Amino acid sequence: MARTGRSVLLLLLIPTVLSLLMLSERRLTVALNPIQRKDLPAEIAIQVNVFIGFWVLVQGPEMLMDFSGFFMFWQGHSVKDSKLNALPLETLSSLKEPVGDVLVEEPLHVANDLIESADQELLPGKRANRVLSETTSGDGAVLKGGDLIDQVTRRTAQDGGLVTGSMDQQEKHTGSQQQSSSEGRSLEAITQIPQGYQGAGKNPQKENTDGRSKNMASSDTRVRDIKDHLIKAKVYLGLGAIRANPQYLRDLRHRIREVQKVLGEASKDSDLPKNANEKVKALEQTLVKGEQTQDDCSVVVKKLRAMLHSAEEQLYAQKKQTVFLTQLAAKTLPKGLHCLPLTLANEYFSLDPSQQQFPNQEKLDDPKLYHYALFSDNILATAVVVNSTVLNAKHPSRHVFHIVTDRLNYAPMRMWFLSNPPGKATIEVHNIDEFTWLNDSSSLLLKQLGSQSMIDYYFTAQSANSDSYLKYRNPKYLSMLNHLRFYLPEIYPKLDKMVFLDGDVVVRKDITGLWSIDMKGKVNGAVETCGESFHSFDRYLNFSSPVVAKNFDPNACVWAFGMNMFDLAEWRRQNITEIYHFWQKLNEDGSLRKLGTLPLGLVTFWNKTFPLDRSWHVLGLGYNPHVSSGDLERAAVIHYNGNMKPWLEIGLPKFRSYWSEYLDYDQPFLRECNINP
Repeated sequence: MARTGRSVLLLLLIPTVLSLLMLSERRLTVALNPIQRKDLPAEIAIQVNVFIGFWVLVQGPEMLMDFSGFFMFWQGHSVKDSKLNALPLETLSSLKEPVGDVLVEEPLHVANDLIESADQELLPGKRANRVLSETTSGDGAVLKGGDLIDQVTRRTAQDGGLVTGSMDQQEKHTGSQQQSSSEGRSLEAITQIPQGYQGAGKNPQKENTDGRSKNMASSDTRVRDIKDHLIKAKVYLGLGAIRANPQYLRDLRHRIREVQKVLGEASKDSDLPKNANEKVKALEQTLVKGEQTQDDCSVVVKKLRAMLHSAEEQLYAQKKQTVFLTQLAAKTLPKGLHCLPLTLANEYFSLDPSQQQFPNQEKLDDPKLYHYALFSDNILATAVVVNSTVLNAKHPSRHVFHIVTDRLNYAPMRMWFLSNPPGKATIEVHNIDEFTWLNDSSSLLLKQLGSQSMIDYYFTAQSANSDSYLKYRNPKYLSMLNHLRFYLPEIYPKLDKMVFLDGDVVVRKDITGLWSIDMKGKVNGAVETCGESFHSFDRYLNFSSPVVAKNFDPNACVWAFGMNMFDLAEWRRQNITEIYHFWQKLNEDGSLRKLGTLPLGLVTFWNKTFPLDRSWHVLGLGYNPHVSSGDLERAAVIHYNGNMKPWLEIGLPKFRSYWSEYLDYDQPFLRECNINP
């Protein structure tokens, strides 16, 4: 009876204990990492031993022998499975700090393609170490990345374990993570970063950013490879051994045309068509045949050198042609700017004489007001200078503009400002021919400019190769308007201070603070342009001349025309105009300096220039696309010096809006001449 009761009780307990064992093993297998799972069979073995002890108590000692066979079979099977997916634990003596960062950005050369393809499969938010570059083994030897992977793979295989596979397989099989040991030896392993680990001082976000920039930098790899293949194919076309085989020559030319067609204007790999790989592969196969035909490397090297020399010659010629065309474009007048003065002149001469006069003429000689000198034959550019100055002025009614233009643009210039008055500011427009005192006897420059040799220099038909200083052959240097700045005290005898503005500037802030600057007895207040190779005196003056070498410093800092504060009282006291005439006469043969007003200004105002803060005058918007936005925001005046003027089609688009915002393109004269921003 007792035995029967024990049997019934045992039958009831067996399902309960077995279900607990199975549940415990499943939960522990999922929850623990591979190394922790190594101790899993021991935990289960304890529970089994408890069950066996209970069995002996119920059934008696005679059942112990019957159960021992099953127990030994189960424990042996568990110990064997415990080695799956487990990396061997390092001993205490082998633990050392890693050399540098384990996380590095450069891929292993031995598995470069494999690692890059695996990186592309990583999902956003996942963090993986891209490469194990090097670490330290137990004996202190430094192991490179490839050796490390081999070592881990070899150790794991020896222990009966397996290495994890691709990321896709990890996501599909989170619980199992089992592959064959042969897959582990194939280096298809990217070790997962332990959760929470960020590397020694590495920022995972920065790592991802660097990865993206690297992918962007290599986005044209395939395109560059294709171009290299085309160069190689063109080299083969010129080799004697290849040309002796007409059939191969036809095939090679056909392959080149096919690849050129698929390449087209592609600048990055994503621009290539789908059939690009097929065409390139066909070209590669053709090139392999050519390698078998042509085995003399010296011939190929000679051909490549000849091609390189030819490319350099073509590049040099193209650069010279570009300079010539740029200078030519800078000299041209857009159709709209040719139309505008004609339209304005026609309107001006239809006015009554009383309507042709400007108001507030009594302010013209008031030295207490802010006076500006502006000498230009460009109506639109002059309008921008005046409008930008007035709109940014705190007290526009205290600003007076003195404009001088040539005979052809006198009536149009007056008509523009009569129909578009500059607010409360005062304006006057003069014709340079009105200055009868400025003649050949008083100005050596006028005599020089009227000489036949000077006219021939500027107006003789030119080509791209005619002159190394092509920029100075611009006829604007023949205009007296460009040199009138050296006669300011004579033109405005009642004024003490005046700001000179070029026609290609834009005023962005109130600049009345210039009048309160103490220039310490200097005549010219200007912004210096040091810091660049062409901004020292030796770039503008001929220091091989003893006269120049004796009077000037070749390393002296150049300053800029375009926005200058002139103290006319000091000018008269120091007799600057006579200094100007002295250097003009000394340079009658043109051997002392380059052409233009800046070299002449450098010698005239030598040791008489006061350096202004750079924020007053920012230059380069007519040639330098890299002028920083910060400099532009801080600038009081911005200057489009250079050939790329904002009213020309060749002007830099990124800077044109700073100029065009001060023009009303709905103005009837601009619409009639089809002038648009």
